[in-house]
Amino acid sequence: MLDAFIIEEIKRRERNQEERERPALEIPLPVPEDRPRRRSEADDDDKPQRGVIIIDLCG
Repeated sequence: MLDAFIIEEIKRRERNQEERERPALEIPLPVPEDRPRRRSEADDDDKPQRGVIIIDLCG
């Protein structure tokens, strides 16, 4: 009979092997711009105002 440690080690190695054999797809990351665009006060005016709506379902 094998020790519990040895059995767990065999199971762990089998799981790792299954993960390596699983097919994977690499997704390309977007290329960052050279210089990030700075925000201006005009940008704040173009955006709609945001708020919070509270809906009371108990009353």
